[in-house]
Amino acid sequence: MKLERALGLLREVPDFPQPGVVFRDLTPVLADPDALRAVVDALQVHVEPSTQVVAAVESRGFLLGAALGYGWRYGVVPLRKPGKLPAVAHRVSYDLEYGAASLELPEGAITPGQKVVVVDDVLATGGTAAAACELVERAGGVVTGVSVVIELPALGGRAHLTGRQVHALLAV
Repeated sequence: MKLERALGLLREVPDFPQPGVVFRDLTPVLADPDALRAVVDALQVHVEPSTQVVAAVESRGFLLGAALGYGWRYGVVPLRKPGKLPAVAHRVSYDLEYGAASLELPEGAITPGQKVVVVDDVLATGGTAAAACELVERAGGVVTGVSVVIELPALGGRAHLTGRQVHALLAV
């Protein structure tokens, strides 16, 4: 399946999680095996060859990161919401398009010098991706790039990732 066809399966859900927000739902893409393969293969194209680990952002980033890690033999580290990890190395709080949140990195999951790509489904305001990069770097990892399926350029997320390699499969 071609990437364009796969991305055509994305669903827009208006007024979720709150009025005025249009949620880009990746579920139809994930549910279609050929579409999932096309998206993960397209994400891989932009991963720096020296990368060793995928830092996958909760929760849809987990699905993409796990597929990417398995397919190309990277380790996968989940970046979780607070209260989900038994041992936390670092926590970063940040602003979202519609509120605030925090991410945590599991203790011992990233070692100093490891090359890490950050993977998520959407780049909106950039807070989540910037927090993910900060978590990786606090652990001593080296961020090789940020890869997402969808970017919402009108929300200016790249401005929070200045100097980083950012790759989006689709800008809407």
